[in-house]
Amino acid sequence: MKKLAANRDKIYDLLERKYVEFNAISFIEADPISIPHSFTKKQDIEIMAFWTAMLSWGNRKSIITSAKKLVDLMDGAPHDFMLGHQEKDLKKLLPFKHRTFNATDTLYFIEFFKYYYQKHESLEDAFYTTLSKKDAHVGNGLVGFHDLFFSLEDAPHRTRKHIATPVRKSSCKRINMFLRWMVRKDKSGVDFGIWNKIKPAQLLCPLDVHVDRVGRKLGLITRKQTDWETVLELTENLKSFDAKDPVKYDFALFGIGVLDKADIGSFGKK
Repeated sequence: MKKLAANRDKIYDLLERKYVEFNAISFIEADPISIPHSFTKKQDIEIMAFWTAMLSWGNRKSIITSAKKLVDLMDGAPHDFMLGHQEKDLKKLLPFKHRTFNATDTLYFIEFFKYYYQKHESLEDAFYTTLSKKDAHVGNGLVGFHDLFFSLEDAPHRTRKHIATPVRKSSCKRINMFLRWMVRKDKSGVDFGIWNKIKPAQLLCPLDVHVDRVGRKLGLITRKQTDWETVLELTENLKSFDAKDPVKYDFALFGIGVLDKADIGSFGKK
């Protein structure tokens, strides 16, 4: 915290500058968020944003390739496929694989989405049911969503590793990234902002290895472990710069770590 306090103005200026730089339309093409951006129907956006986010480990190019393949296998219309597919239509999805995500996981995702969208218009309700307006962050919503997602009778145990929950002390990077996509809204048009019940102030920063590394160098993270509590620490420190929209700085931290390689070694030095 001493590093953060000593360099507060410099860190704020850097975060704001890099947020503006990377929160731009040009960011979309090479990022997994490009997949849901290829749709206009709300449910298609939700389904492919969620699924793409859950596949988001490995390099961005391979993630995009796998997600595009998945869209093609669902005839370019994910929501229609969830509600209208026949048993025979599932056979073509059996070969789909992304790292450890396999056919068992694919079939269960489809089963859950079919079950859910037969009763609901938006996936937001799946997160909001266990979330209160008074909650400081979305943690309760993540726990509730995980429980709902695996509430179907034949939910495979192996698929649980693909959907994180704070109960397991996970940093929940991918699901927090998905929520950022759905909830944040600004003039740049990168994030969708199609959900209104969850507030941007309740979001938590997606914590991948790049954000973690840059966050530590800037003094935004002091905790030795990288887990759920680390996410809370990082987001709380980001709130000191923007309480209403702290996760906007994900663009800056990720951008510095992956796209910019800015020299931040001087922070904390006298």
